[in-house]
Amino acid sequence: MNPISKLSTLFADFPGIGPRQAKRFVYFLLSRDPHYLLELSRIIAELKKSSTLCASCFRFYAKTADPGFLCSICNSVDRDRSTLLIVEKDVDLENIERSGLFTGTYFILGGRVPILEKKPLERIRGNELLNHIQKKIQKKELREIILALSLTRDGEYTMEFITAMLQPITRLHNVKLSSLGRGLSTGIELEYSDSETLKNALNHRI
Repeated sequence: MNPISKLSTLFADFPGIGPRQAKRFVYFLLSRDPHYLLELSRIIAELKKSSTLCASCFRFYAKTADPGFLCSICNSVDRDRSTLLIVEKDVDLENIERSGLFTGTYFILGGRVPILEKKPLERIRGNELLNHIQKKIQKKELREIILALSLTRDGEYTMEFITAMLQPITRLHNVKLSSLGRGLSTGIELEYSDSETLKNALNHRI
C-alpha cells in the first residue's frame, strides 16, 4: 500500500471520518510545506508522553511541571463535590465545560456498552466507577449522580446497565441517581449538543 492510501486508511479510523474526508486530509497535508509536516509529526509523536490520565475522573490532560495525579477540575477547590456527572468520553466533558453550566465533578466511562455485549465491564470503566463512588460516599460528600450519556441505542443501553449497577449502592446510601431530561433529541451524541440544549437537559434531569 502506498503512503497516500495508507494514511487515508489511518485517517478513516478516526471517529466520524469517512473515506472521502480521510483522503481530503491527506491531500491537504501534501499541499503543506515540509516544516508544517515535521511539526505535526513531532506533536503526534509526543502526544502520549506529554499527556496523562487523571487518577480520579480518568480524563486525559497535559502534564505539568508538578503533574501530581489529578487534573485541574478534580484538583479545584471551587467544584461542587456533592454532584458527579458521568460521561462517555473526554469530548463530552469538554463540551459541558465549555457551556459553563455544570460546576460539579466528572467521571469518564471511556466508551459505551453495545447491546448484547457479553463482557460489558471490559468496554467501560465500570469497576473504577464503583470504586470512585464508594470513596466519595465514605467521605460523605456525594448527594447526586447524573448519567449524561448519548441518546443512541448503545448509549441508552449503557445507561440502563450503569443504573442497574449503581442502584444498590445509591439506594443504600440515599444518593440521588438521575439522567439528562428534556432537551436532548433521540439519537444525538452528547459532544454535538449546544449550550442551550445541555442547559435544558441538565435543568430537567429525571
